[in-house]
This record gives sequence, structure tokens and C-alpha cells, in this order.
Amino acid sequence: MSSLLNPNLDPGLSVFFEVNVDQSALGAWSKCSGLGMELEVDSRTDGSLSLFMHQLTGRFKYTNITLTRPICADTSRVMAWLAGFGTLGVGGTATINALDPGGTTIVSWDLFGVVPVRWTGPEFDTNSLAVATESLELAYQGFL
Repeated sequence: MSSLLNPNLDPGLSVFFEVNVDQSALGAWSKCSGLGMELEVDSRTDGSLSLFMHQLTGRFKYTNITLTRPICADTSRVMAWLAGFGTLGVGGTATINALDPGGTTIVSWDLFGVVPVRWTGPEFDTNSLAVATESLELAYQGFL
């Protein structure tokens, strides 16, 4: 039976993400978005005949990653990493592990040139019952 038809066989249905940057464990995250890359392509015709198009490749462009989770004890680890990064200011390496509910790694991505772009803390409003969340946005130069 295909894993697409049986949700119990599909390890990607209930994933969370564990993130380590420069040997700093930033804990588990409930959402990871923006992981991707794009190759710049310039289309050019073939001289005056225009029989076909040449696809000239350019640079790779990597999209920023946004991690989101409810605030927790690991939030202090993120704050410590951000404070340490502020003194060095040099991009490092990171690993993002997609984990199943049992904590087993499904797939990993190793990144280099990782720098923090933005951290957003929770909004506290006594009139709302919303979960207090944090977000961390990371830029990177490529995959290892």
C-alpha cells in the first residue's frame, strides 16, 4: 500500500524540526518555511534564425528560512546564540533535521554561511488566548 494512501506509513505527516547552528542546539521548532533555492536563467535566442533558445545559467539564489514555535525553555538558547553572533558577525553552519513524532530523523539539511536576519518574539495580550510564539529568520549561502 502506498504511503500516500495510508497516513500511518507516511513519516512526513507529523514532523517537527530540530535546529543546530554553530554547534548551538536551538531546540525543536513546529514550523519551518522558506527552505529552497532558485537558479537564475537568462533565455537568449540563437542569432537571427531564432530556431531555439539558449538557457544561460547564472547564480544560485537561496531563500530565507523562517522557523516558528511556541516560546519555551529553548528560547533562551536562541537569545544566547544571537548575542554571540552579534560579537562575531560571521556566517556559520547549520543543520535542520526533520523529525517524526518519535524523534527519529526523516531528512537533514546542512547549510553554510548562515546568518540571523530577524527574530520576532511573542505578543502579549491579556484579551487574547493566542499561543505566545517566536520566529527566527535565517539567511544562508548554500547547502553543504
